[in-house]
Amino acid sequence: MKAVIVIMDGVGDRPIKELGEKTPLEVAESPNLDEIARTGITGLIDTIAPGIAPGSDTSHLSIFGLDPQVHYHGRGPLEVLGVKEIQLEHGDVALRANLGTVDDDLRIVDRRAGRIETTEPLCKVLDGMTIDDAKVILKPSAWYRAAFVLRGKGLSDRVGPNDPKKVGERILEVKPLDNSKEAKRTAGILNEFTKLSYEKLKELPFNKNRTLEGKLPGNMVLFRGAGTYVPAPTLQEKYGMKSACIAGGGLYKGVGRYLGMDVIDVPGATGRYDSDFGAKVRALKDLKDKYDFFFVHMKATDSAAEDGNYELKIKMIENMDKALGGLLDFDGLLVVTGDHTTPCSLKKHSYEPVPVAMRGEGIRVDDVKAFDERSCAKGALHRIKGLDLMPMVAYHMGFSKLYGA
Repeated sequence: MKAVIVIMDGVGDRPIKELGEKTPLEVAESPNLDEIARTGITGLIDTIAPGIAPGSDTSHLSIFGLDPQVHYHGRGPLEVLGVKEIQLEHGDVALRANLGTVDDDLRIVDRRAGRIETTEPLCKVLDGMTIDDAKVILKPSAWYRAAFVLRGKGLSDRVGPNDPKKVGERILEVKPLDNSKEAKRTAGILNEFTKLSYEKLKELPFNKNRTLEGKLPGNMVLFRGAGTYVPAPTLQEKYGMKSACIAGGGLYKGVGRYLGMDVIDVPGATGRYDSDFGAKVRALKDLKDKYDFFFVHMKATDSAAEDGNYELKIKMIENMDKALGGLLDFDGLLVVTGDHTTPCSLKKHSYEPVPVAMRGEGIRVDDVKAFDERSCAKGALHRIKGLDLMPMVAYHMGFSKLYGA
């Protein structure tokens, strides 16, 4: 049996007064999600554990069967893996990066350089630099983002950022987070990179032209979230299944690559409000004979919640629901869930569990009729953890082995 897990990012919420103490999921017109719940088994899922507000990175690792306490080495490597031009090597130090704008006093003017459309000409002038025998790898990612890697011996991810994450603040001096010589050396390399990259970027004709056009120059690489790349067991190695990832955001593509999935580029899959959810479903159906397992990620519900916009979150749920109608005839196991709760009232992740529904041949159908937090709390799956999900999926697919004799 083939399988697909659809993750609606940040789809869980809290009751909202303006919605009659209901959640966006309860208010949204979502007949296809409700049909999946009605014809499947449902429950709630704590992607990490009860009381823990999960990050998007750790929650996804858990859902796909990797214990974050063992396999999470910082967000940097997962973000960098989302850029297909980079092949990470064991021991690489990877960092999240933006191309931003600073003034002559190195104070932040804009952390996204006026939401610059591409960082390719900026990365090109810095990529391949060597500082103290460490190679700098810098490749463009989406919009103002970049993938930043240090490669060499004697490096450590125990270093702080140069990004103060606040307009008007000066660029931070990178500090070692422990007393090891590796951390001290890596901090020194990053501080030298900050200095050299600014000197190169401020003189770049591309940036001078932007300034003449009244646009903000991308004259500073802002980085944070250092992590060391350590390979993890892939789904192929663990279960023997061939898998594919369909996502717009770099982090989720990176999670897919970390798990050994083929990352499918889908036109219109932007990871933003304008993302074409239907195109993702159509891409899956076109490839259904090539893969055993699919991961489909939809981001916009989380973005709306972090903007505090419950009306937009409802609209995004309804848009996703329309696309998911294309999977009602999927001949296999269909799982729909979220990676965490993002309450519109908080504008950030919270600890509450999210609904999960599983539909397919051999599933014990329960009495739940709707896909939402309150309804799925009555489901026969009860309340599970993220690490519980993939073994269930693998068993229904026929890729699981007997535990014992």
